[in-house]
Amino acid sequence: MIASGLATVQGLLLFALSAGALGLQAWALVDSVRHRPEAYSAAGKLTKTKWVAILGVATAIGVISLGNLMGMLFFDALAVVAAVVYLTDARPALRPYKGRGGGRGTTAGPYGPW
Repeated sequence: MIASGLATVQGLLLFALSAGALGLQAWALVDSVRHRPEAYSAAGKLTKTKWVAILGVATAIGVISLGNLMGMLFFDALAVVAAVVYLTDARPALRPYKGRGGGRGTTAGPYGPW
């Protein structure tokens, strides 16, 4: 009886970790798609096509591993590493090339901040 309850808790924990990993991978993929291709070369990073492909595969692995908790742990770990590398290395380097108008907390008029 205790063993089955422990297995349920472990299963729920693994599912929660897989869901969190999938969220991280999807966030990295969506963010990589939002940047212009020129920003990647200006920041000295891999091309947009390469990052989108890497993160697309990582997200696909995350979707597959969500339903198959024990079979894909190694590949899911690699997919999480890819998403973390993008979010901690490429994303901060791409931020200055985002092309947003105005800053946070400023009121922007038709010709820029007032």
